[in-house]
Amino acid sequence: MLMETGIKKAEVDGLAVSSFSLGADSAVNLTQHFQLTPRWIEQLPYGGASGVIALRRAARAIQCGDAHIIACIGGDAAFHRSFEATASQFSNFTIDSSFPYGGGGPNAAFALITQHYMDEYGAKREDFAHIALAQRYNANHYPAALLGHKTLTEYQYLNARRIAGPLHLFDCVMPCAGGEGFLMMSEARARHLKLRYCLILAADELHNAHPQDEVQIRAGWSEYVDSLYNNAGLAADDIDILQTYDDYPVISMMQFEDLGFCDKGDGPDFVRRTDLRFDRTGPEKNKLPHNTSGGQLSVGQAGAAAGYMPLVESIRQLTGYAENNQVSNATHSMVSGFGMINYDRGLCSAATILKTGQA
Repeated sequence: MLMETGIKKAEVDGLAVSSFSLGADSAVNLTQHFQLTPRWIEQLPYGGASGVIALRRAARAIQCGDAHIIACIGGDAAFHRSFEATASQFSNFTIDSSFPYGGGGPNAAFALITQHYMDEYGAKREDFAHIALAQRYNANHYPAALLGHKTLTEYQYLNARRIAGPLHLFDCVMPCAGGEGFLMMSEARARHLKLRYCLILAADELHNAHPQDEVQIRAGWSEYVDSLYNNAGLAADDIDILQTYDDYPVISMMQFEDLGFCDKGDGPDFVRRTDLRFDRTGPEKNKLPHNTSGGQLSVGQAGAAAGYMPLVESIRQLTGYAENNQVSNATHSMVSGFGMINYDRGLCSAATILKTGQA
């Protein structure tokens, strides 16, 4: 980030960090490793919602004058069986209620959520295939995607080996190592530095929403989506790009609904009639470029970095750096995050609407 912008490390006076693999270290320990001296620091353990939450809180810190340039980074390492170790100690729910009974990792929890959604709204695996196949198409145009060199057909998706309940191989993210990050600063500073930038039109977060639901079928987005659009002065039809957190297709389906792109329960019909590919071909369908780099299902899930990936991709799109997967004439992007899964639900939700700025 610093090399591309020409900003010196000494000018970075804020740091937000998300990671599951810091071990004995913390965000403050990283300041010594990175040789930073920040005035503002934040450690954000919110999984796939961490990126949007980092953006939102860093923006507030800059507005308050607590820092001028904040580096927001998410990253995790991966080695043999490391994901198993992380998942087994993820929370007390995991330690007490899942792993002792053979429920290893998030697949069992998302199988429960997926089956519940299918039973409630009549969704079929063919509906979830629309999401996975469109994202693989996008990944085929994004060199950094781990699975971008492999095509995916509906037959391959539907006939892949079963993992848990209704989940098959291509419904599940692939853990990997990696990092994502972006810089936050005022618009005036970005203009002074002659950088391409995005503006934050609105952002919000909510945690442990709808606790009365027996199994998760919605998340916090439904509670603040109206104010999100009102604050941005936009409606769902004004969004040019949508980046949802997609550790499993059912979660993207919920976000289509809770973010106002269709009514609750209409997600299956929405994906049948909507072209989700970045180049928006297919005039017979509505068009909404979705997870334009391929999402986690095709790029991979680098731990907490996965919550930063859709923001970085939106910044690339809105500043014209996306290259082979560039969406034409995109002005507004919505990014939503989701994270911290317990037995039957994810606890964190966040969303933001970004607009391209003028350098």
